[in-house]
Amino acid sequence: MSISTAAIRSVLVEPREPDRPSPPGPEPARAPVARCADGHGTMTGLFFSDNVVDIARAKAMCGLCALKDSCLADALEREEPWGVWGGELLSGGRIISNKRPCGRPPKHPRPAVVIDELGPVDVVA
Repeated sequence: MSISTAAIRSVLVEPREPDRPSPPGPEPARAPVARCADGHGTMTGLFFSDNVVDIARAKAMCGLCALKDSCLADALEREEPWGVWGGELLSGGRIISNKRPCGRPPKHPRPAVVIDELGPVDVVA
């Protein structure tokens, strides 16, 4: 009993019927998933960092998230002590506009750096 390669290819390529067919009607809508939720907690260091670049990256990531408004509202309701929530930096359960880097401020202001979710992009003159 030999099976031809054409028969094997047709079995492997043709889609099979699902074990459980979906119910009739429209497919249920999927709930949006937060961009920071990867299921493994790998973004925790980014969203709870003291580094100014990490904070800017986390804010940029939240800026494109569909759940940022509800995330921020829930964090403010829980009075989260720190971290980036819904695109805003929280400290002591309140929104703070920005975090300065540690140390003395420079005598001559440095040019602003544009940061997206992957890191520094460009220097604004």
